[in-house]
Formats: sequence, structure tokens, C-alpha cells
Amino acid sequence: MADSKKKKVLITDTILRDAHQSQAATRMTTAEMIPVLEQLDEIGYYSLEAWGGATFDTCLRFLNEDPWERLRTLKKYLKKTPIQMLLRGQNLLGYRHYADDVVEKFVARSIENGVRVVRVFDALNDVRNLETSMRAIKKYGGICEAAISYTTSPVHTTAYFVKLAKTLEDMGADNICIKDMANLLLPYTAFDLVSKLKKELKPETKVHLHTHNTAGTGDMVNLKAIEAGCDIVDTALSPLGNGTSQPATEPLVATLKGTPYDTGIEIEKLLPVVNHFKGVAERLKADGFLSPKVLSIDINALIYQVPGGMLSNLISQLKQQNKSDKLGEVLAEVPNVRKDCGYPPLVTPSSQIVGTQAVLNVIAGERYKMVTKEFKGLLRGEYGKLPAEPDEKIVKKCIGDEKRITYRPADDLAPEYENFKSEIAEYIEQEEDVLSYAVFGQVAVNFFKWRMAQKKGVDKNLAAGADKVYPV
Repeated sequence: MADSKKKKVLITDTILRDAHQSQAATRMTTAEMIPVLEQLDEIGYYSLEAWGGATFDTCLRFLNEDPWERLRTLKKYLKKTPIQMLLRGQNLLGYRHYADDVVEKFVARSIENGVRVVRVFDALNDVRNLETSMRAIKKYGGICEAAISYTTSPVHTTAYFVKLAKTLEDMGADNICIKDMANLLLPYTAFDLVSKLKKELKPETKVHLHTHNTAGTGDMVNLKAIEAGCDIVDTALSPLGNGTSQPATEPLVATLKGTPYDTGIEIEKLLPVVNHFKGVAERLKADGFLSPKVLSIDINALIYQVPGGMLSNLISQLKQQNKSDKLGEVLAEVPNVRKDCGYPPLVTPSSQIVGTQAVLNVIAGERYKMVTKEFKGLLRGEYGKLPAEPDEKIVKKCIGDEKRITYRPADDLAPEYENFKSEIAEYIEQEEDVLSYAVFGQVAVNFFKWRMAQKKGVDKNLAAGADKVYPV
């Protein structure tokens, strides 16, 4: 062990966000969270990751819930444990870059409504895309956890990640997160990377590890990182833990019990909460959102580099096209597409962009015969600087002689907030509605219309676009 005097390891539980995003298309409802929030608050976690990521989109699009109201509800019950969110830098929670005024307002309202820890990342590790959000997190009093999107490629070396972490620390990060969204970080590599980060970063800067268990190595990755000095690790309570989700909470707590790394968490306090989420998992299975495919170990993850949320999206896309039998071919095509476009880490939105292009390449029977506008945008630099230069032949085939961007993409964006506000004046009930609309456009408008209909007494179950409406 690296340090026999090591203070206790801190745990962030993802049961309220990434666990069901990775396994069950983010379909857990607020009503299913409320019964155990007070118990979760008493466990002693560093934080509960409960907002951001895909929760915002799913609330509006499928669950007929106001994501801001979910956040306020969480804050009402979680009086001790910080609420943590995942933010995609200049992309916020959407799939394009937003103007700086919208980014700042979104961060401000998130913190004012209850978020305490903001994990912020950029899909390409382009720090220019993190400047505005990181400044805003600090300005409004949040804990800024800047993430490095971990991946493997000829350019993504340990030295690259340590340099990136130092840059993020210099930009004001309180914590540095190793965001291993596809479970590509192997145990001894984790030990090496964390050891070097702890050596190079300031003593007060916490190192936080986020991995998954897709390839079955997640528990070992966490353990080796802890032995190297990692301060915080992400886990998920077992009903929605493991597989494409995070390694389960209870085994790690038990493993560290009585060691210098003891979490201080009592297993007995976890058990009633675990029993509750077993019921939620059964509901998600019954409704077809929790597939057995995401629960089994797949070592191919180390080859294809496909994170859990991306895998479920690929399965869904192919199912819609009646091409489920092509999953193996698509997974094999993903690393080829990734190499062609300069080795972007596969995390939202680059994972969706690369994954969809791989689907098109397979279905069309010819590579890049059909190209999405998002893939063209990635090649043009609209999402930021790619880690390596993309293949010249692919660039030529996809975008021809179009000029590529070499500056921060958001520099092209004029302030947008007031325009968004005027566009939905008839629907606004709170300032947060403008931000919902800014990020999700028509999806948000559909929700606003549904909300108005509810107040006029329209039956909930007639709501357009809802998978299923659950009682609150």
C-alpha cells in the first residue's frame, strides 16, 4: 500500500444518475427516489451524483418531469450530502455549444437550486471549452470538479493526462476527476496515473475516480487507484451497479472495512436502501429499459471503447432499423471511425457522433457514403480541437474543401439568452424554463404544453411523448 496513514476513502454514489443512465436509459423517476433520500443522506457519502448528464433530457422528453423541480426536491431531502451533477462544459447538457451568457446562467441556476459539486468535462479534452463553465462554478460558490475524459490511443499517454490535470488545476479546479466512461483504465495503469497525479497536483486537490464495470475490471481499478492515493471513487448501489454501470458500493465498503482506507460507511445503513432500489430495478426490467445485455461482462469494451450509455444507444438504433444482428459489425467499426476522426474520447456528444456514423457505415455497406451533419461538424472543429489530426482522405470525402475551425468554437456565438427568453414568453413560469428551452428546444416546448394542459385538467395519461406516467 502506498500510504499506511491514508485517511478514509470517500464515496460518491451514482444510484440517482449514472447508474440508471448506464443501465436503463435514465428512466428512474423522482417518485422512485423520494422514499429513500433521507436514508441516503445519512449514509456518509462524499456526494450523491443525482443530476445532469441525460437526466435533464429524459425528464423533459419521456417522464413529463421538470428537471429543475427534481433538483429542488432532491435538495429538500438531502440536507447533509452534497448533490453532484455532470456538466458537459460549453455543451451544458445538450449536444452543441452554447453562448457564454447561457452557460453562466445555467451554472448559476444549477447551484442556486441545489447543486454543490459540479463535475465538468469536455468530450475532446479541449480546455478552451471548459473556461466559461469553470469560472461560473467558482463564481457562484460550487465545488469545481474538472474531469479528464480518459481514453487510450497513441496520443493519450499518462504524461498527456498529468499535463491536462495540471492545466485544469491552474484554471481553478478543486478536484480532478479521471472520467473513465468506457472502463478502459486498467488496474495497474490506474495505480500509475493516480500516483503521478498525487505527486504533481497540490495536496489540497482531491483526485476522484469514475469508472464502470463493463469489462469486469472496475473493482480492481478502484482498489489499485485507492492504494495509489485516490481520494474519492464512484460506486453504485448493487441493484443498479456493475455491468455498464459503476462497480457496486457494498463490496468496496466491505473490502475497505478495518483498513487504512476504511470509508466509515456502515453496510447496515445501506441494506434498506438497496432493498428499495431492487424494486426500482424490477420495474425498469418489466418496462423493458433494463436489458440483460448491459449486465454481463464484455471484455470487448477494451477493444471497442464503447461506454455503457453509448452501447444502449447503439442497441436501440439498430433495433429501430431492424438490424440488431449487425451489433458486432458496428462495434468493430467504432474504433475505425474514431481513428479516422482523430481519436476523440468516446463520451457525450462524441460517443453519439462516432457511434451513429459507425451504424451508418455498416448499414450503408460503404464507409462514409452517408455522413451526419454532426460528424461533419466534428471534422470541421465545431466541437473543439481533436486530439490528433483526422485522416485527410476522410476529411476530403466528408467535408470537401470546407474551412476548419482552429479557435474556441463558442467565440462565434453571440449572446443567446434574451432571444431564447422572447421565443417562449408565453410558456415561462420560472427563469429555469428559459434554460430548459435553450438546451432542448422543442422537447422543452412539448413539456411546457403538457404542463399547461395539466393545469387545465387534461388527463396525465394523454400526455404526448410520455413512455409511461408514474404517480408522484
